[in-house]
Amino acid sequence: MHASRYTVSDVMTHTVVAVSRDATFKKIVEAMDEWKVSAVPVLEGDGRVIGVVSEADLLPKEEFRDTVPTLSQSPPAPNEATPSTRLNALTDLAKAGAVTATELMATPALTIHADATLPEAARIMARRRVKRLPVIDSEGMLKGIVSRGDLLKVFLRSDDDIAEEVRHQVVPYVFADPAEPVRVHVRDGVVTLTGETDDPSLTAVAARLVQAVEGVVDVECDLSGRSVAHPSPPSDPR
Repeated sequence: MHASRYTVSDVMTHTVVAVSRDATFKKIVEAMDEWKVSAVPVLEGDGRVIGVVSEADLLPKEEFRDTVPTLSQSPPAPNEATPSTRLNALTDLAKAGAVTATELMATPALTIHADATLPEAARIMARRRVKRLPVIDSEGMLKGIVSRGDLLKVFLRSDDDIAEEVRHQVVPYVFADPAEPVRVHVRDGVVTLTGETDDPSLTAVAARLVQAVEGVVDVECDLSGRSVAHPSPPSDPR
């Protein structure tokens, strides 16, 4: 089976606002406001990504505006006093006094390559709890950026487009010689398969492969097993 596989390059934003490592706090805020983004990659040299500055990295500046930053200002709860929470508190305090991208950025940058699949990008975002990933080439140069919203673009595929792929890429692969044609209907991204099959165990296989088609919201299989008549054994002539 040769089903189409969308990659990050198919959905990423190619025009990306970025800053240099010596960009000032105010310049970063101005760039985010002008381009309506919540994070910017930090570049070095000809465009190699070395970090990312997000709104979360800038917020400590306002959080500690009316007080003198000390660890005692926001002590973790007793049951949360872990090395991780203490490190986070120290990081926030340091960023409250930061004035350049070098001091503010999260590094090393969490990135992804353009040929990565959309499920791979989605898993990284979910596990690392980030909203976007700079897209880089093999040299680490910035090529674009992919966001959570970009990953959802596959669900904009038309029902006809999805049905066409299922009919030509999935059905012939699973049902090489069906008892009758397996019919494919798609509505609002939900794929319904109807018909008969000599091997009911193939239903689960078909459902799994259809679910893997980009843009599919859900799969409903209404495939019934066909009763096959077996010839009676020859009678004993004696």
